[in-house]
Parts: sequence; structure tokens; C-alpha cells
Amino acid sequence: MEPGDILQNQLLSRLQNNQVVSSMSIRLVKGIEIAQIAKTAGFDSIYVDLEHSSFSLETTSQICMAALQIGLAPFVRVPANTPEWISRVLDVGALGIIAPHVRSAKEASAVVAAVKFPPMGERSAAGALPHLGYRSFPATKAYPVMNANTMVIVQFESVESLDHAEEIIATDGVDIVLIGTNDLTADMGIAGQYDHIRLREAYELTIRLCQKYHKWCGVGGLASRPDLVDQFVKMGARYVSTGTDIGFLTAIATEKANQVKKIQI
Repeated sequence: MEPGDILQNQLLSRLQNNQVVSSMSIRLVKGIEIAQIAKTAGFDSIYVDLEHSSFSLETTSQICMAALQIGLAPFVRVPANTPEWISRVLDVGALGIIAPHVRSAKEASAVVAAVKFPPMGERSAAGALPHLGYRSFPATKAYPVMNANTMVIVQFESVESLDHAEEIIATDGVDIVLIGTNDLTADMGIAGQYDHIRLREAYELTIRLCQKYHKWCGVGGLASRPDLVDQFVKMGARYVSTGTDIGFLTAIATEKANQVKKIQI
């Protein structure tokens, strides 16, 4: 058996076939059941949000490994774009990193270096990995497969990111640019103004450059505006972060409570 027989990133394959993929972010549910729930619901991926949760590395690992077993791509948004965070979450089961607040090509390159094994990067050898069923393979076989399947997702969340958009997107090893709509509009001074022309222009710019460099653009922070998600996907975005487990639970719980309140007696 070869490493490529064990590890196959189905989300990456869908993107390469120009299909739209969906993701659910995990901030509340710590049980591994959330991975199967996401798969049953039809999501292509999940990402554990360590930037905005109190999850431990152990919890993150268990969720990621559960996702790997059922063909659901597990990503982790790290709280800091540093090798000590990136390498640890990758070693315990993540199939990619979401790097927040990337503002320059230098920062993007540093993330890629931490994610990828040599010769593409500087990631340290960790021995047998959960991605490969804890089987031991020579580095000459394991590294190329891990590098090909482990994704780098950088986030645009500031005007500075847009100012350096082309050099960031052109960085070798970057796969997806995920626009963090809420932080971006806040930095622009138009917080929450999703219909503002400046936000649309930010998506137009990012999508155009992603297409130029054969990367993918992602939509984030627009769970309340499916109409805009639809527009941006039609423009060329291919990765959609649909919302959080907290948001989904609150929405359906509110709906059910209101159904009962409306019953006339």
C-alpha cells in the first residue's frame, strides 16, 4: 500500500473539477459526533476555529481524525500563524490550515513553509501520521503525498491584505484565499454593510486574481446573506464557509421555539 492509496483529499478534487464546496466551522460542539453530523448534512469540510474558541488541542485532534475517517476534509483556523501552532494541529489530524489576517506575501510564504514538508517547506518530521493510518512510509513517499493534499487557506480581513492581494495570491503553496467579510468591512469602516460597493470590489479583485494564478476564492462571514453568496459564487468563488455550529443551533432552536409561541389556544 502506498501513501496515495490512503490519503485522498476529496475536497481538493472537487475544487480541481471546478465544483463549489461548502464548509462548516466548529466552535461549540466538542464531541466527535459533529464530524458525522456535518458529513450527513452534506458539507465537504469542517474547520475547527481555534481563533475564536476555547477548544483544546486534544479536542481538535479528535474531531479532525473523526473527519478524516469519513472523507470529510478537516481544517483548523489557528489562533496565530506560527510554526508551533501550525505544525501541531497538522500533526494531530488537520488536512489544512486557515491562516487569519494575512497581510503580505512574506506572511503567506511563512505559513506555507510551516505547512509543507521539504523541499516545499520547513515542516518538521513527526513520524507516523493519522492521515496515513499511522503507517510508516519513507519520507520520499510520504512527503509528496502530504504536501499535495494538505491545503493552505489564507484570509483577507483588512485593506492591507487587498493592497497586497496579487503578491499574496501568487505565493507558491497558497491554495485558497478566504475573505473574512466581517473583519474586512470593519477595517474598511463599513462594518456590516454587506451591500457596499467596496465589498463587492474586494470580491471582484480577489476572484479575478485567484483565477489568474489558478487558486480559489472563498466566501466567509455571509451566513445571513445567501443572496450575496450566490452572487460571489457566480462570479467565480468556489469555497463557501456557511457558518458556525453555534449559529446553526441557535437558528433552528429559535425557529422551533417561535413555532410553539405562535400556536393559538
